[in-house]
Amino acid sequence: MLMISPRMASGMQEKQYTPSLLSFFIYNPKFGPREGEEEKKILFYHPIEIEKNEKIRNVGLCEAIVQFTRTFCPTKPAKSLHTQKNRQFFHEPEENYWMVMVVRNPMVEKPNKDGKPPTVEYQEEEIIDSVYGSVLQQCYSMYKLFNGTFSRAFEAGGVELLTQKLEKFFYRYLQTLHLQSCDLLDVFGGISFFPLDKMTYLKIQSFVNRVEESLSLVKYTAFLYNDQLIWSGLEQDDMRILYKYLTTSLFPRHTEPELAGRDSPLRPEVAGNLLHYGRFLTGPANLKDPDAKFRFPRIYVNTEDSYEELHLIVYKAMSAAVCFMVNVAVDLNREFCEQLDSLVGPQLTLLASDICEQYNINRRTSGPEKEPQFKFIYFNHMNLAEKSTIHMRKTASVSLTSVHSDLMKILGDINCDFARVDEDEEIIVKAMTDYWVVGKKSDQRELYVILNQKNANLIEVNEEVKRLCATQFNNIFFLD
Repeated sequence: MLMISPRMASGMQEKQYTPSLLSFFIYNPKFGPREGEEEKKILFYHPIEIEKNEKIRNVGLCEAIVQFTRTFCPTKPAKSLHTQKNRQFFHEPEENYWMVMVVRNPMVEKPNKDGKPPTVEYQEEEIIDSVYGSVLQQCYSMYKLFNGTFSRAFEAGGVELLTQKLEKFFYRYLQTLHLQSCDLLDVFGGISFFPLDKMTYLKIQSFVNRVEESLSLVKYTAFLYNDQLIWSGLEQDDMRILYKYLTTSLFPRHTEPELAGRDSPLRPEVAGNLLHYGRFLTGPANLKDPDAKFRFPRIYVNTEDSYEELHLIVYKAMSAAVCFMVNVAVDLNREFCEQLDSLVGPQLTLLASDICEQYNINRRTSGPEKEPQFKFIYFNHMNLAEKSTIHMRKTASVSLTSVHSDLMKILGDINCDFARVDEDEEIIVKAMTDYWVVGKKSDQRELYVILNQKNANLIEVNEEVKRLCATQFNNIFFLD
């Protein structure tokens, strides 16, 4: 995707181009070890129309870079290669399976007088390695969620099955990569949790227990409200990638005018005078349709340990969504779906209404929300909790932030500094635009604050951040 932002330079317009995906490929050097067999190494290559010899040359170059860097540090091969025009990222998710993503650096095109071709300046330092390295790792995690590991596919059907799976998945997935929208949140890959009082949380826990007891086929359950997580029975890393899929792909595809007053689509089922708003987001679109298909996406969890293959059933009522995961050996038929619909639909509708009411009461009692002078991103490495007042909207295709991209770059640079050391640390930066940017790392938690206080000094900024920690984060940071 091309984004152009015009600037005025000497009365003529500049064009600014954002980072873009040049190529993406997956190879295994063991599959074509002899000369003349190099093409066998390549399991997937995008764009597909690239000439064969160029593919072989590019893969060979990456192999050489990886081998060369191993001589300096055998346990940590190359992660990225910086050139004037491009940035290459390398990832070895499984032994001998390499994924490579080549990103074109952002550039500015400056017009010349006298009809000469424009001058192109590449902005080599604008791309942050940790951000795009994380995007590449997400590519693998998302593939693995829906297909299992590379080695499992190879064991089941050889190179042929593996290349089929890779082509089918990445052909579509790469179209959803919007590299100009990637930022610090991609590094964290966190989960936004919905704040709830104890009583409502217990109601949800009770609901999950009742459903799992009634529908004994259900192995794991996850409960979300307003795209935020409330309950999950999955392992943390599996929930992290499933959460990303739900919030950036599945839910945005099914947005609807939910409960828009009297015009809401009412369901004929009534349980104790309760209107039933439940519906399947995966599986049958309409249970009343005699030709309804009862096929559900398959996901793979616990691939390091027990390697479980599951049906993913996502069911929604109003702003509440529940994911039920059922062993893939079970045949999910009309009878099961109707049973789930009649059991879960009314209860979930009632719960969604309760959560909404409770949330509104809590918001009223906490008083009117004032527009803060600061914006922040918070992340907890222990439970993956993430909170951002900088991002107004974050999906796979768009990242609307309320701050300039230069400030987001500073946040990324601070995060890279934090990653280099294990100790607690604090960094304060004065940006060229007179904004103050503060990063705090303490006890597995990270906080990034942007303050718009032009005339403030270092002491005042420090006091302001302390006040934020005291009010928003219950004094979880102890750095002075």
